[in-house]
Amino acid sequence: MSKKSSNAEPAGLANEGLSPELRRQKKQLLAERVKQVNVAPGMSAADLVEAMASMSIQARNIGTCAQVLSRMYTDKRRPTVLLGLAGPMIAAGLRKVIRDLIVGGYVDVVVSTGAILYQDIYQARGYGHYRGVINADDTVLRDLRIDRIYDTFVDEEKFIETDIWCGKVADELEPGAYSSRAYLDFLGSKLTDEGSIVRQCHKLGVPIFSPAINDSSIGIGLTDHRHRAVQAGRQGLMIDSIRDNYELTQIVVKSPGTAAIYVAGGVPKNYINDSVVMSYIFGLDRGHDYAIQITTAVTADGGLSSSTLGEAQSWGKIGKKASFAMAWVEPSVSLPLLAAYVFDRHPAPCRDRLSMEWDGQVLKRITRKKA
Repeated sequence: MSKKSSNAEPAGLANEGLSPELRRQKKQLLAERVKQVNVAPGMSAADLVEAMASMSIQARNIGTCAQVLSRMYTDKRRPTVLLGLAGPMIAAGLRKVIRDLIVGGYVDVVVSTGAILYQDIYQARGYGHYRGVINADDTVLRDLRIDRIYDTFVDEEKFIETDIWCGKVADELEPGAYSSRAYLDFLGSKLTDEGSIVRQCHKLGVPIFSPAINDSSIGIGLTDHRHRAVQAGRQGLMIDSIRDNYELTQIVVKSPGTAAIYVAGGVPKNYINDSVVMSYIFGLDRGHDYAIQITTAVTADGGLSSSTLGEAQSWGKIGKKASFAMAWVEPSVSLPLLAAYVFDRHPAPCRDRLSMEWDGQVLKRITRKKA
């Protein structure tokens, strides 16, 4: 065999032409190049997040989440934004970021684990989260009454003191059933720290729901309240979780549209989604118009925390024409990036604030007022 014949290109590869239809499809798929990000001196966080949308992998997902947020905050219908919070947000150092999103009018309703709200209260009472290490001797920490949250230390003695304080606040309310919203609003009225999430929600009329509040140190405090009530032979405060359902669903029904921001997953994510599903009780069939989620939960186990927002469309939780995005980036990194983006591109106050008028467990009306 000659050298010339041995160097010939294999038949059926480069020499084989594509059909016009395949050429069209190929051209369409190769229409936009991935951009190499240019990180330059003086570049703002918002500029970086915007540039990420033209990159790939999770950078693109962060950039796409930012684009969804931008559409959400410029929608003239003024959708009600529900923020779902799970995970060690306060221990991670995100307290002020969350507080500023609320104060800036970017959030209308908070649905949170009890632990996040509790740790906000713990700090509001003057106690701290401290830099620790992940390889600490936990048996020694136990002797010192120091609790560890990954690489963060907290003072268990101050936790117990704060537990009891939460229970004593409940002592001041008339005995009976309360939603977590009503109890947390009253609790916020007892705080004076302007850096507090719970305090600011009380001041601004932003409802907080904690659908699993008993699974937290607030729940421990309320158990102390219950124990003292039982010992004294009197009725105490009870958290009515179905009243939570009823109240949150009314907010959804009375809103012209809704948007969801899920930080991590867990109960808050499903609770926000179920409030849309429960709307059929009021004759409404409408999913969220916008949604983003930042999480590290994997999808392979089929669990709720990582379930895609596309999957939620099959349940009617996310609207069929909704704008949504997910980024698998740990929230202590992703939330500050996205917050910096909206603070820069949509400066506060970016929208009218909502005012909700309650008559017990009945939401009479939602009105808009200038921020």
